[in-house]
Amino acid sequence: MFERNGRFTKLFRPLLLAGLAAGPALALPPLDAPAAFDVAGRAPILVVHAEGAQIYECKAGAEGRAVWTFREPIATLISGGKTVGRHYAGPTWALDDGGAVKGKLLASAPGATSRDIPLLKLAVAEHRGAGVLNDAALVVRLNTQGGDLKGGCDTAGALRAQPYSADYAFLR
Repeated sequence: MFERNGRFTKLFRPLLLAGLAAGPALALPPLDAPAAFDVAGRAPILVVHAEGAQIYECKAGAEGRAVWTFREPIATLISGGKTVGRHYAGPTWALDDGGAVKGKLLASAPGATSRDIPLLKLAVAEHRGAGVLNDAALVVRLNTQGGDLKGGCDTAGALRAQPYSADYAFLR
Protein backbone atom coordinates (compact mmCIF):
# COMPACT_ATOMS: atom_id res chain seq x y z
CA MET A 1 0.00 0.00 0.00
CA PHE A 2 2.95 2.34 0.37
CA GLU A 3 5.56 3.42 -2.10
CA ARG A 4 9.20 2.58 -1.38
CA ASN A 5 9.92 6.10 -0.10
CA GLY A 6 7.21 5.80 2.55
CA ARG A 7 4.73 8.20 0.97
CA PHE A 8 1.11 7.13 0.66
CA THR A 9 0.30 6.18 -2.90
CA LYS A 10 -2.01 8.49 -4.77
CA LEU A 11 -4.54 5.67 -4.88
CA PHE A 12 -4.71 4.81 -1.17
CA ARG A 13 -4.12 8.18 0.51
CA PRO A 14 -7.54 9.69 -0.47
CA LEU A 15 -9.28 6.48 0.65
CA LEU A 16 -7.51 6.51 4.00
CA LEU A 17 -8.12 10.17 4.70
CA ALA A 18 -11.76 10.05 3.59
CA GLY A 19 -12.32 7.01 5.79
CA LEU A 20 -11.11 8.79 8.92
CA ALA A 21 -14.47 10.46 9.28
CA ALA A 22 -15.98 7.00 9.78
CA GLY A 23 -14.27 6.80 13.17
CA PRO A 24 -11.75 4.54 14.87
CA ALA A 25 -13.53 1.32 13.84
CA LEU A 26 -12.10 1.73 10.32
CA ALA A 27 -9.10 -0.52 9.68
CA LEU A 28 -6.20 1.74 8.74
CA PRO A 29 -3.23 0.41 6.75
CA PRO A 30 -0.02 -0.36 8.64
CA LEU A 31 2.33 2.56 9.23
CA ASP A 32 5.58 2.87 7.33
CA ALA A 33 7.57 3.89 10.43
CA PRO A 34 11.25 3.14 11.10
CA ALA A 35 11.70 -0.28 12.75
CA ALA A 36 13.46 1.42 15.67
CA PHE A 37 10.16 3.14 16.55
CA ASP A 38 8.67 -0.29 17.37
CA VAL A 39 5.07 0.65 16.53
CA ALA A 40 4.18 -2.30 14.29
CA GLY A 41 1.58 -3.69 16.73
CA ARG A 42 0.03 -0.33 17.61
CA ALA A 43 -3.43 0.50 16.30
CA PRO A 44 -3.71 3.92 14.59
CA ILE A 45 -6.56 6.03 15.90
CA LEU A 46 -6.10 8.83 13.40
CA VAL A 47 -3.65 9.81 10.65
CA VAL A 48 -3.58 13.43 9.49
CA HIS A 49 -1.47 15.44 7.09
CA ALA A 50 0.17 18.66 8.34
CA GLU A 51 1.12 21.72 6.30
CA GLY A 52 2.91 24.56 8.05
CA ALA A 53 6.27 25.86 9.19
CA GLN A 54 9.00 25.13 11.67
CA ILE A 55 9.87 28.40 13.41
CA TYR A 56 13.54 29.09 14.18
CA GLU A 57 15.14 31.83 16.28
CA CYS A 58 18.63 33.26 15.90
CA LYS A 59 20.50 32.51 19.15
CA ALA A 60 24.07 32.14 20.38
CA GLY A 61 25.35 28.65 19.67
CA ALA A 62 27.82 26.43 21.51
CA GLU A 63 30.78 28.11 19.81
CA GLY A 64 29.54 31.60 20.68
CA ARG A 65 28.34 32.55 17.20
CA ALA A 66 24.68 33.00 16.28
CA VAL A 67 22.87 29.99 14.77
CA TRP A 68 19.29 29.12 13.88
CA THR A 69 17.69 27.25 16.80
CA PHE A 70 14.33 25.47 16.60
CA ARG A 71 11.64 27.36 18.53
CA GLU A 72 8.22 25.88 17.68
CA PRO A 73 6.03 24.35 14.98
CA ILE A 74 2.89 25.85 13.55
CA ALA A 75 0.79 23.76 11.19
CA THR A 76 -2.69 23.02 9.96
CA LEU A 77 -3.88 19.41 10.36
CA ILE A 78 -5.79 18.11 7.35
CA SER A 79 -7.98 15.04 6.84
CA GLY A 80 -10.15 14.32 3.82
CA GLY A 81 -9.17 17.68 2.33
CA LYS A 82 -10.58 19.57 5.32
CA THR A 83 -8.85 21.33 8.21
CA VAL A 84 -9.41 19.26 11.36
CA GLY A 85 -7.04 20.95 13.80
CA ARG A 86 -3.69 22.55 14.40
CA HIS A 87 -0.20 21.71 15.64
CA TYR A 88 1.81 24.13 17.77
CA ALA A 89 4.38 24.49 20.56
CA GLY A 90 4.46 21.88 23.28
CA PRO A 91 4.44 19.99 20.95
CA THR A 92 0.65 19.97 20.93
CA TRP A 93 -1.95 18.69 18.46
CA ALA A 94 -5.44 20.16 18.96
CA LEU A 95 -8.41 18.88 16.96
CA ASP A 96 -11.62 20.71 16.13
CA ASP A 97 -13.54 18.06 18.15
CA GLY A 98 -12.23 19.67 21.36
CA GLY A 99 -9.50 17.14 22.14
CA ALA A 100 -5.77 17.78 22.30
CA VAL A 101 -2.60 15.90 23.18
CA LYS A 102 0.85 17.06 24.15
CA GLY A 103 3.87 14.92 23.26
CA LYS A 104 7.23 14.06 24.80
CA LEU A 105 10.08 12.91 22.52
CA LEU A 106 10.97 9.21 22.71
CA ALA A 107 12.97 8.63 19.48
CA SER A 108 13.93 10.23 16.18
CA ALA A 109 15.20 9.11 12.80
CA PRO A 110 16.55 11.14 9.88
CA GLY A 111 14.18 12.51 7.25
CA ALA A 112 14.55 11.44 3.63
CA THR A 113 16.92 14.32 2.77
CA SER A 114 19.14 16.72 4.70
CA ARG A 115 16.48 19.44 4.25
CA ASP A 116 13.75 17.34 5.90
CA ILE A 117 13.06 17.49 9.63
CA PRO A 118 13.45 14.15 11.43
CA LEU A 119 10.81 11.47 11.81
CA LEU A 120 9.67 11.32 15.45
CA LYS A 121 8.11 8.98 17.98
CA LEU A 122 6.53 10.81 20.92
CA ALA A 123 4.73 9.61 24.03
CA VAL A 124 1.45 11.35 24.79
CA ALA A 125 2.30 13.15 28.03
CA GLU A 126 -0.98 15.03 28.43
CA HIS A 127 -4.59 14.77 27.21
CA ARG A 128 -6.97 17.76 27.18
CA GLY A 129 -10.66 17.87 26.39
CA ALA A 130 -12.64 15.06 24.85
CA GLY A 131 -12.44 13.69 21.36
CA VAL A 132 -10.92 11.09 19.09
CA LEU A 133 -7.46 11.48 20.68
CA ASN A 134 -8.62 10.40 24.17
CA ASP A 135 -7.08 6.93 23.72
CA ALA A 136 -3.86 8.10 22.04
CA ALA A 137 -0.67 6.87 23.71
CA LEU A 138 1.85 7.72 20.97
CA VAL A 139 2.29 10.22 18.15
CA VAL A 140 4.50 9.36 15.18
CA ARG A 141 5.68 11.96 12.66
CA LEU A 142 6.29 10.43 9.23
CA ASN A 143 6.86 11.46 5.61
CA THR A 144 8.50 14.78 6.46
CA GLN A 145 9.31 17.23 3.70
CA GLY A 146 11.33 20.39 4.36
CA GLY A 147 11.38 22.28 7.64
CA ASP A 148 15.07 21.99 8.48
CA LEU A 149 17.17 25.14 8.84
CA LYS A 150 20.85 25.06 9.69
CA GLY A 151 23.68 27.53 9.64
CA GLY A 152 24.57 30.94 10.92
CA CYS A 153 22.42 34.00 11.25
CA ASP A 154 23.17 37.68 11.72
CA THR A 155 20.67 39.15 14.17
CA ALA A 156 20.05 37.64 17.62
CA GLY A 157 16.32 37.28 18.20
CA ALA A 158 15.45 37.16 14.49
CA LEU A 159 12.82 34.60 13.52
CA ARG A 160 12.52 32.53 10.35
CA ALA A 161 9.69 30.23 9.27
CA GLN A 162 10.80 27.18 7.29
CA PRO A 163 7.91 25.50 5.38
CA TYR A 164 7.31 21.80 6.04
CA SER A 165 4.79 19.04 5.67
CA ALA A 166 4.42 15.71 7.47
CA ASP A 167 1.95 13.01 8.37
CA TYR A 168 1.08 12.50 12.04
CA ALA A 169 -0.25 9.16 13.24
CA PHE A 170 -1.91 8.96 16.65
CA LEU A 171 -1.62 5.44 18.08
CA ARG A 172 -3.24 3.52 20.94
